Amino acid sequence: MSKLPQISEAEFEVMKIIWKYAPINTNEITERLLKTTSWRPKTIQTLIKRLVTKGVLSYEKQGRIFVYTPLVKESDYICQESKSFLNRFFNGHLSAMVSSYLEQDQLSKAEIDSLRELLSVREKKDGGSDV
Repeated sequence: MSKLPQISEAEFEVMKIIWKYAPINTNEITERLLKTTSWRPKTIQTLIKRLVTKGVLSYEKQGRIFVYTPLVKESDYICQESKSFLNRFFNGHLSAMVSSYLEQDQLSKAEIDSLRELLSVREKKDGGSDV
């Protein structure tokens, strides 16, 4: 996976809508974002244009309507950002991050149980080898 473009928090909010509903037109993106943000339609259009310029979105003009499709998979972007976060704050060590959360009591019992289940499934998948 090559390095994906950086996108801002606001651009990420736009992308979440596009990833979920693509292909999606400008009006549909705007309607959905107006329900969850206080942004003006012009702001949303500017964010969309930036994403096109960064190569994260493609568009097709259908009459007077622009329909957008992501060029970057959500999972790829989240993976890149997760790795960047781990490298920046925990020297790339997931165990250091989990340890930090545990020490600060920031993981609920349900989250810990969920992590145990994920590790158990992974261990079974790998044939019982070290995870």
